[in-house]
Amino acid sequence: MDTIKKNIQKLLASFSNKEIIEIIDLPRTASNRIYLRIKTKGHLNYIAVYNDNRRENDAFVAFASSLQKADIKVPIVYAYDAVNYIYIQEDLGNVSFYDFLQKETNKANFEEKRLTYYKRIIKDLVNIQIKAVKEVDFSKTFPRSDFDKQSIAWDLNYFKYYFLKLSGLNLDEQLLEDSYTVFTNTLLKVPSNFLLYRDFQSRNIMLRDEELLYIDFQGARRGPLQYDLASLLFDSKANLPQQLRIELLNYYIDSLPENIRKEQKDFKKDFWNFALIRIMQAMGAYGYRGWIEKKQHFIDSVPYALQNLQQIMQHIENTEPISYLISILKELPETEMVKKYMFNDKKNKLKVHINSFSYKKEIPKDLSDNGGGFVFDCRAIHNPGRYEPYKQLTGMDKPVIDFLDKEKGMASFLNNVYDLIDESVKTYIDRGFENLMVNFGCTGGQHRSVYSAEHLKKHLQERFNINIELHHIEQEKK
Repeated sequence: MDTIKKNIQKLLASFSNKEIIEIIDLPRTASNRIYLRIKTKGHLNYIAVYNDNRRENDAFVAFASSLQKADIKVPIVYAYDAVNYIYIQEDLGNVSFYDFLQKETNKANFEEKRLTYYKRIIKDLVNIQIKAVKEVDFSKTFPRSDFDKQSIAWDLNYFKYYFLKLSGLNLDEQLLEDSYTVFTNTLLKVPSNFLLYRDFQSRNIMLRDEELLYIDFQGARRGPLQYDLASLLFDSKANLPQQLRIELLNYYIDSLPENIRKEQKDFKKDFWNFALIRIMQAMGAYGYRGWIEKKQHFIDSVPYALQNLQQIMQHIENTEPISYLISILKELPETEMVKKYMFNDKKNKLKVHINSFSYKKEIPKDLSDNGGGFVFDCRAIHNPGRYEPYKQLTGMDKPVIDFLDKEKGMASFLNNVYDLIDESVKTYIDRGFENLMVNFGCTGGQHRSVYSAEHLKKHLQERFNINIELHHIEQEKK
């Protein structure tokens, strides 16, 4: 490491006279690349990268230049020492889009901001795929110039050897290979003269003062449009609601130039096929990096990937030539190795009981024998029920929702509730508990408590794969 740092100092001196304060090792990623932050006087930082794979370095540096020419926001590469396997690039900070999705989820305007960001990302993706491809020298790509038969074989075999075989499934390898051949030929029929980013997901998108910037593109190559979109929408731990995925899929199609949209007659059908191979490739990575290398981040991604696989399978045509592949993918969740990672294992799946109630009556009783749960008092929030237009309405009606959406106290109240409940849900899941009760009370059990209960249900549905039982006690009596 001392030699690497000395070479970094020499490379920095080749283009900058800034005095180095310190060079800090950054956390290791899934790759073998070593990232270091160079802190200099004047508060200007750089990122140095050491990677002993010369061809991969060449690809990154070349793609950075090509993407910048197409006005795509990527880190500037200031200097490259190919002999010593080092390049120095712009420091984009520490906040990724993934961090935003994880940390901002409890904020009142999270869903609106998330949708806005995703639409901006999709616009950038279209530019990367269609505009930037004209700037790329594909002789510099690594490891392949195209998402071709060989690339597909690597992905499918990654899944076979590092997930399927480790799952304990009894495979008929000839039938599997026959299905692989037909599936590969189906994928290869799709137009593929675009730039395929390859790993287009939330961890590779950085946020800097609301600006979106893109990293980790050294594996880019020529390929189809659908693959990168599938990478984005089925990014495992981003955990997008399926309804939002469909909305963004349609937004992407509408964002394509008209001539390309006309050429892509079967875009949606092709999209689900590429979503399938992408999730299979990801599951191969989770098996290798998680089950074999014991890296917890990848193990934690397995249940999300299994959930995504189930959703994708609903859109895959079970035709005879690939029926064996479809059958084993459906059988996969029933294997003992995989069962313990499934969100929907009914024996261990947490049920959250959410109630709205009136303090004029009584706090709901816990029927699960757990001895109660959370009770939140909504009566400090401004009550819409005091005003004539809202008296016959409930917290499920739009005028009441609009009223309470504008109450600052309500947003703060719910954010605090989310923080408490999220921690309990995570702990209950980890410890195998089966029931959690959450009650919201207000004066009449009609407006504020109903609104709060509905919002908690929606929040939990988007964050966790759990069972939720919601009752508006006073409304159900009417």
